[in-house]
Amino acid sequence: MPHHILVADDDPHIREVICFALEKAGMKTQAVADGAAALQAVERRAPDLIVLDIGMPEMDGLEVCRRLRQRSDVPVLFLSARDEEIDRVLGLEMGGDDYVTKPFSPRELVARVNVILRRARPVSPEQADDRQFTHGKLALAPASHAASFDGKPLALTAIEFSILRGFLARPTHVLDRDMVMANAYAANIHVADRTVDSHIRNIRAKLAAAGCADVIETVHGVGFRLGRCG
Repeated sequence: MPHHILVADDDPHIREVICFALEKAGMKTQAVADGAAALQAVERRAPDLIVLDIGMPEMDGLEVCRRLRQRSDVPVLFLSARDEEIDRVLGLEMGGDDYVTKPFSPRELVARVNVILRRARPVSPEQADDRQFTHGKLALAPASHAASFDGKPLALTAIEFSILRGFLARPTHVLDRDMVMANAYAANIHVADRTVDSHIRNIRAKLAAAGCADVIETVHGVGFRLGRCG
């Protein structure tokens, strides 16, 4: 069944370009022009992913994402203008999975959508890997996309889950930024350092709220490593 993608942007030309590119890639799309309509569309039918413009008037994409995260973990790909770097970082910290900067390449946008969808896709019984990754009180079950700390469930985005899985797969290694992102993105997709830092910050915040203050440690000048997670 084709993936259902919700596109929210106040610019009709951008909506048309995005929908055309996604439909050419075999997906189904629904387009809305503002944040309120995006929330209503999600209520009527939960999409597989939302392409969400940050700079919409009245209710911007950041507020839409904030409201969504109160009740949904649907993946979000932000669109942002080139001069809105702080908004892009805030978007990731509020639960966005990734962002594309305007003006953007439709091919790159489709590639990033596919990466997020692959990470969030449920695993079929034939593909299921029953292995669980554990480290201290931290546990990840990739087959069911479930994460927990000390028995408490963790609400991770698809990208955050993949990053954390990469650390648990090599718990004694120090990973540089390229290695961290290789666990979450396709090799041909460039990801800025600020994006890496935002995802790491999100993971730390979510684990800290669950009682783990040392999930990922910074090794200055080198990269990151998994903490004790005790």
